[in-house]
Amino acid sequence: MHDITVVDLSRLQFAVTVLYHFLFVPLTLGLSFLLAAMETVYVVTGKAIYREMAQFWGKLFMINFALGVATGLTMEFQFGTNWSFYSSFVGDIFGAPLAIEGLMAFFMESTFVGLMVFGWQRLSRGQHLAVTWLVALGSNLSALWILIANSFMQDPHGAFFNPTTMRMELDSFTQLVFNADAQSKFVHTSIAGYVTAAIFVAGISAYYMLKRRHLDLARRSFRMAALFGVLATMGVITLGDALGFVAAQAQPAKLAAMEGLWQTEAAPMPFNLIAFPDQHAQDNRGVLQVPYLLSLLVTHSIHGSMPGFDTLQTEAIGRIEAGIPAVQALQALSKDRHDAAALARFNAHREDLGYGFLVQRYAPDVGKATPRQIRQAARDSIPPVAAVFWSFRLMVALGLAMLAFFVLAVLYTLRNRVQERRWFLKLAVWMLPVPFLANEMGWLVAELGRQPWTVYHVLPTWMSASTHGVAYMVFSLAGFVLLYTLFIVIEMVLMVRAIREGPPAPGAGAAYAAATPVAAAPSGYLED
Repeated sequence: MHDITVVDLSRLQFAVTVLYHFLFVPLTLGLSFLLAAMETVYVVTGKAIYREMAQFWGKLFMINFALGVATGLTMEFQFGTNWSFYSSFVGDIFGAPLAIEGLMAFFMESTFVGLMVFGWQRLSRGQHLAVTWLVALGSNLSALWILIANSFMQDPHGAFFNPTTMRMELDSFTQLVFNADAQSKFVHTSIAGYVTAAIFVAGISAYYMLKRRHLDLARRSFRMAALFGVLATMGVITLGDALGFVAAQAQPAKLAAMEGLWQTEAAPMPFNLIAFPDQHAQDNRGVLQVPYLLSLLVTHSIHGSMPGFDTLQTEAIGRIEAGIPAVQALQALSKDRHDAAALARFNAHREDLGYGFLVQRYAPDVGKATPRQIRQAARDSIPPVAAVFWSFRLMVALGLAMLAFFVLAVLYTLRNRVQERRWFLKLAVWMLPVPFLANEMGWLVAELGRQPWTVYHVLPTWMSASTHGVAYMVFSLAGFVLLYTLFIVIEMVLMVRAIREGPPAPGAGAAYAAATPVAAAPSGYLED
C-alpha cells in the first residue's frame, strides 16, 4: 500500500517543477513566431530596423529558451523516479509521444536555434528566415507532442489494458494523436503563448517609450505586438470555450468543479460568478449567480444541462461496485494467466477497472469493501473544487483584461497616439506578469481538475507513485525548489541586463543588410 504522504509529496514536487517550467514555455512558443514575423518583414521590405528588432528580441528569446530547456529536462526523469508504477502501467503509450518530441521537435528546434543565432553573417536573408520559421515550427511541434501525451492522461484513447501483461498497450496511434482533447488543448496552449509573447514585447517596448530610448524599434515592436496580441487573445478565449465543451463530454467532474456545481439543476442553469465552495459540506457559500448563463456557456443552448456532483457520485458508486469484480479477476489472473473464468469476468467489467482501483485505497481486499468505503472512494472522485473554481475564474478574468488592453493598444498604435498615453505605457509595463499568471492558472485547472486520476477513469493517483520514503521526498522537493528558484533568478538577471542594454545602435546592421542578397547562397559560406 502506498504512503499517501509520499504520493502527496510526489504530486507537489511535480507540480512545482511544472509550474516553474511553464513560466518559460509560453514565451518560447509565442516569441519564436513574433521573431519570424519581424524577420519576414525585414526580408520583404529590406528595412534594417526590422533586422535589428529580430536580433534584439531574439537575444531575449535565447535567454528564455536556455532556461526553459534547463527546467524541462528534469521533469521527464521524475516519471521514472517518483512515478515508477505509472511509468510501468502506461509507458508503452505515454513514452511514444515523448520520444517523438525529443527526437523530432526538440532536436530540430535546438539545431535550428544555433543556426538562427550564429547564422546572420553565414546565411542569406532567405535562408536565415527559413531557419527562424523552423525554430518557431520546432517549438510548437514540441508543445504538440507533450500535449498529446498529457491528453492521454486527460481522456485516454488509442490504448487498452492487457490483463496478461498487466499494463496499458497502444492499439491506435491515430486515436492517440487525434484525440479531441489533444488538438483543442494544443491550439489553446500555443495561442496562449502568442498572447504571452505579445504582452512581453509590448511591455518592454512601452518601457523604452517611457524612457525615450530606442523609439523607432519600440514603436514598431509595440505595433506588431498589439496586432498580434489582439488576434491571439480573441483566439485563446474562443478556443478556451471549445476546450470547455470538450471537457463537458470527457471530464464532467472537472467541468462541475470549474462551475462549483454540487447539485444537478434543471435548465436553464445559472452561472456561479462568485462562490466559496465547501468540499466537506459539498455546498457553496456566498453565491452570486448570473441566470441562464451556464447553460449557454457549456451547451450553447438555453435548454442544455450538465450533471452536478450529486449525480456524478451516484454514478461513481455504481462504477466502483462494477469495478470490484474486475480487480478480483485481475488478481486471479496474476496467479494464473490461463484462468479462463477470471479472464471472462475481467472482460465483463474491464471498463470499470479504474474505479475498482479507487476503492482499493481503503479496502486492499476489494471483495470486503464496505458501503462506507465505497462511498468514501466515490467522494474521492470529486476534484478539489475551490482550487479549480477560483483558478478558472482568475484565468478568465485575466484573459478578458488582456483583451481589453490589446483593443486599446491597437487603437492607440494605429492612430500613432500610444507614445502620448503615458498612463497606458505604464499599464503596459505592469501587464508583463499577467499572461504568466493566467498560464499558471490554466495549468492548475487542467491538472487539479483531473484528480483523483493520473489517467482519467483508468489509474488513480494514489497508486501511481514510487515507494520512496518521506525523508527522501522532502529532501528532493527542497532541492528542486532551490534549484528552480535559482533558475528564475538567473532568468530575471539576464533579462533585465539585456533590456537595460537595449538593442544595438540604429543602423548597426545596415551594411550587412545592404550587402546580403535575398537569394539563397550556399550554406557554410561567409557573405561579408
